[in-house]
Amino acid sequence: VQLQAFGGGKVEAGGSLRLSCAASGSMFVLYTLGWYRLAPGKERELVATITPGGRTNYADPVKGRFTASRDNSNNTVYLQMNSLKPDDTAVYYCNAQRVGHIAYWGQGTQVTVSS
Repeated sequence: VQLQAFGGGKVEAGGSLRLSCAASGSMFVLYTLGWYRLAPGKERELVATITPGGRTNYADPVKGRFTASRDNSNNTVYLQMNSLKPDDTAVYYCNAQRVGHIAYWGQGTQVTVSS
């Protein structure tokens, strides 16, 4: 599985961005997909996950503001980010995991939120 994330950018606080992560490979539907972020001076943080069945899980800081979704027909996972805050500034990475298999990571996409 190869992943490519895009959709980052610069936005003012309160704004929105939608990240996308396109995956290659026919087994995409079997993977739990996740979004992580890495901010300067901080450890990598799980943002959201979405299972093959569509069940989602969110980190507390983004609950109610971010929504993860997936389109298995297009091998794409999305992260809709609303009400962005400066603390959301980070490089965002997509991830694909499956029990018993290695995890895959996409290249990061920078999200910058100005106050």
